[in-house]
This record gives sequence, C-alpha cells and structure tokens, in this order.
Amino acid sequence: MREDHRCCPDLSTVCDGVDEVRRAAREQLRTGAFHVKIMLSGGVASPTDRIDSTQFSLEEIRAVVEEAEAANRYVAGHAYTARAVNRGLTAGVRSIEHGNLIDETSIELFLEHDAFLVPTLVTYQRMAAEGARHGLPAESIAKNPIVLDAGLRALETAHRAGVNLCYGSDLLGGMRRHQLEEFTIRGAVIPAADVIRSATVTAAKLLGEEGRLGQVVPGALADLLVVEGDPLEDLAVLTDPEANLKLIMQDGTSKSNRL
Repeated sequence: MREDHRCCPDLSTVCDGVDEVRRAAREQLRTGAFHVKIMLSGGVASPTDRIDSTQFSLEEIRAVVEEAEAANRYVAGHAYTARAVNRGLTAGVRSIEHGNLIDETSIELFLEHDAFLVPTLVTYQRMAAEGARHGLPAESIAKNPIVLDAGLRALETAHRAGVNLCYGSDLLGGMRRHQLEEFTIRGAVIPAADVIRSATVTAAKLLGEEGRLGQVVPGALADLLVVEGDPLEDLAVLTDPEANLKLIMQDGTSKSNRL
C-alpha cells in the first residue's frame, strides 16, 4: 500500500502485478470484506487518469476474482467505457459501478454472466452544479460532461434489455446529502417500480441476501420504511425523508416512530 498516493483514499491499495493484486485481495477478504472493488478504468474524480483508460491486466483481474470466489465473495468494478466494462465482465467481475459509456456488446455480457450494473447518475449532476465548491479539481470537472448525459442513455438501454440494475450514488464529500435524488433521476427514463427494485430486491440479489433483505416475505429481516404517499406514483416521496418518512423498522423493531 502506498498511503501517500494522492488519488487513493485510506481504504484503498495501490498494487501492481498478479502477486501483489492477489495478496491485496486476500488481505481485504481476511478482514471480513463482503466484496472487493477494483478500478477497471480511469475516473472522473481522479485527476491524473483518463476515463477511456483501462487499469489492471486481465491476469490481475482474474487473480482478484479467483480470490473472491474462493472466499465465496464477489468482485465489483469501477468502469465507464464498454472496453473497460467488457474486460471486467469477461474476467468474472460480478458488478459494474457507473458504466455510463457501455454499448450493446456490454449488454450482451451483462446478460450472459447474470452480472449487475450500478449506475450513479446523481453524482454527475451534483459535480456539475457544485463540484468546484467542494474542492473537485479542474481536471475532474472537465471530464464530468463526458459521462453526464451518456449515463441516462446507458441506464435506459440496460433496463430495456433486462440487465440487473442496482441503486448507487457515489457522491463525494458535502454532496452526499443529495443521494436520494437518484430515485427521481432514474424515474425519468424507467418505471418507478423498477427504480425501487434496484434499491431493494435486486440489491439483495447482488449481496447474496435474497429472502433476507429487500422483500416483505416470511423469514426476512423486517427492515421497513413507512412513507407518506405512493412512490409508485411519485418517486419524489422517497427524496424528502424529513417530510415523508414516518416509521423506520429494523429487524421487526421500531427504531424511529414519527407517526
């Protein structure tokens, strides 16, 4: 680990070569990680790498996947372009975070491998609006438009094809307060019920928690939110908890009662 690497937060490890990558994956899994996330491409927030670059060789990606599978865990991959996404899916990566620049070849691989796509559309809207105020460097702000509009098209294409979609935000720093706006952004291009499924049923499937999370069924954990209004009619109901969230239940026990 190189802790002084300016693009790398404290929870990350910079490693090179199959042996280093395998060792890093094992270390993370030994600490109890439920999944290992790897960088398959450049990013928007990282100032020194291109969005259209690829990161890690196929052999390195496969090494991480092998270690995760040995521990009955999975690998998530940060990636934007079809090229980067396709390399990850081919090597066994189970979920792709972002995926704004995927194409039909990517859709085929998602379906072939029963993999998951986790769009993070709200982060690009908020970076465009307030990224500079929160310290996002000029190099990152310049990259944001490349993925901003493409993200909605990728979401719509993936949904139409039947790709597993999960909910994500990827907001940085002071912009995290906007995470619930992802619901309404997605609702502009896909049905409300499917947006909600991405945060419940499908997310539970990715985590290997089907039947315990994301559903109201016998034997599940009974984690429930009671809201004022019908999110199937108006997804904005889910974006203002101060006004609309009336009850939080965890494991069948009320944690907050605002009725």
